[in-house]
Amino acid sequence: MRVATLFGITLSLAIGIGGVTGTVTEAVQLRDGTVYFVQPPKLVKATTTYKDVNIFGGTYYFTINLPENAGESLEKVTIAQREGVENIDYNLNDTHAFVETSDAYGGLRLRKETRLKLGAVTNERDTRTVSVNFDPPVTPGQTITIALRPVSNPSFSGVYLLGVTAFPVGEKSHGQFLGFGRFQFYSNRGSWFP
Repeated sequence: MRVATLFGITLSLAIGIGGVTGTVTEAVQLRDGTVYFVQPPKLVKATTTYKDVNIFGGTYYFTINLPENAGESLEKVTIAQREGVENIDYNLNDTHAFVETSDAYGGLRLRKETRLKLGAVTNERDTRTVSVNFDPPVTPGQTITIALRPVSNPSFSGVYLLGVTAFPVGEKSHGQFLGFGRFQFYSNRGSWFP
């Protein structure tokens, strides 16, 4: 493993050579010990199963791509409500995450889900933030989906913004804000009401 320091940033470069192909793993760590992704994850999409207010049994899905060259595994994702009239409550015990893959079978694409093992899933009501910890952390090169179950959709219609932040492995890791999941909930009265 080679380690280089440049402007107070420590770069670790490990190169494994096996036959023709090699593996490059990089890590960025500041002098104070803060760990960063080399290439941050990306929020691919955020969707919900139901868009009407007051609906029970819905699920909010957040799909995140952790690129091959992320440099670090994904240890934690936080989902923080930034906008919306009503605070959303969640069934934290129903939270799950999976890696989605597809196989070709006779010309068809079959979708398969591989569940990921989660550590603690917590809710900080003051900041309206849910934290989802992975145990073990998610390795680079995967696209994962977090399924978060609300007790019910909000009672009030409107736009609800849920900010998604990803944290690499490390005691002192820097969270990378990935963007907002934007959910629009509609009143179920029907469009003929004023």
